[in-house]
Amino acid sequence: MTNDAPTSGDLTNGASPVGAPTDKFIQIDEDGYFHFDGTRVSDADYGADLLRGLFMDESGRCKCRAPGMEAWVESFDAPLVAANVERDGDGWRLLLPYGEAEPFRPGTLTLDEWDRFHGHTDRKIPFVFSRAAQTEFFNLVDAYDDESVTIAGQRHEIPTWLDPKPETRENEFWDQIYRAETPGWELNEPHPALPRFFPKLKRARSRVLVLGAGSGNDAAYLANQGHIVTAVDFSREAIARAKKKYGHIQDLNFLQADAFDLPSDMDGRFDLVFEHTFYCAVDPVRRADIMKVWRRCLADGGHLLGIFFAQDKPAGPPFGGSEWELRARLKNQFRPLYWMRLRDSPRPRLGRELLIYAEKLSRH
Repeated sequence: MTNDAPTSGDLTNGASPVGAPTDKFIQIDEDGYFHFDGTRVSDADYGADLLRGLFMDESGRCKCRAPGMEAWVESFDAPLVAANVERDGDGWRLLLPYGEAEPFRPGTLTLDEWDRFHGHTDRKIPFVFSRAAQTEFFNLVDAYDDESVTIAGQRHEIPTWLDPKPETRENEFWDQIYRAETPGWELNEPHPALPRFFPKLKRARSRVLVLGAGSGNDAAYLANQGHIVTAVDFSREAIARAKKKYGHIQDLNFLQADAFDLPSDMDGRFDLVFEHTFYCAVDPVRRADIMKVWRRCLADGGHLLGIFFAQDKPAGPPFGGSEWELRARLKNQFRPLYWMRLRDSPRPRLGRELLIYAEKLSRH
């Protein structure tokens, strides 16, 4: 696995300025400790200063402000990882790395499909419980079941981390967006990571599948690099736009279809699946099924190239996610070859994007 990130609200319409060399970045690992490009911050006082300097910007991206520094935060899981919790009467606190603590309210808790608690502190910073913290939380509440906890005699239902949205399963939902506006995910050009990263793969002529292709910008780029590309979208309006813009390109084919109900002749047909704003748009309860679609369509030894969002955003589309979540989903399905946060994203996406290049694993 290679971290090849360049040293040097929501989505955005149209081409946008990208990250600049002056932008600074700091990482938070899955245990909640800070790193500067691979070196863990071990000094407790400095680490505590950084934790106290975390804040969410106006569009919901996490940043860190410390003396002489302001940086985008690249957290592997949530920005705060609770090593443990404690209760003092009606008050609750997260016990964090570097000896820090943050108050939170159990009413903010949600649960992911791995039965992990997420929430927000009183400062609105997203957090996740470690297993130790979760065990202690259960010890401190009056009672709990699969859907709720009871504290001081009051039952609190625990919703899912990412909100289900069944209407995204209907093509009319997407057609209305395309008819009413220029969609927020429309860049009017390929994602800037494609021309920077894709040539480095030195791929031979490949059969490429682009799901949720929208108006076809990424698919057109890949076809213009000499590949045989099939661009699929659920929306009739999106496919019409794509054909109007790029219908002249050789070896670029368009298909209006439900990605979860593709024709059987697409099984094992592709060498590469390219992902960009499809995974984040689908009803989150179907994310495990997306893995099945990718694997079904890829030939043995085929590859996934994806640009994903790593952000706390329960409601969508686009829905949020994390590197932790993607690692859990890809495990035993794909072998990551490159795994890197993007630092030249369109400006409104800066600090949110992750690129993964992975090989389909064989079933044994």
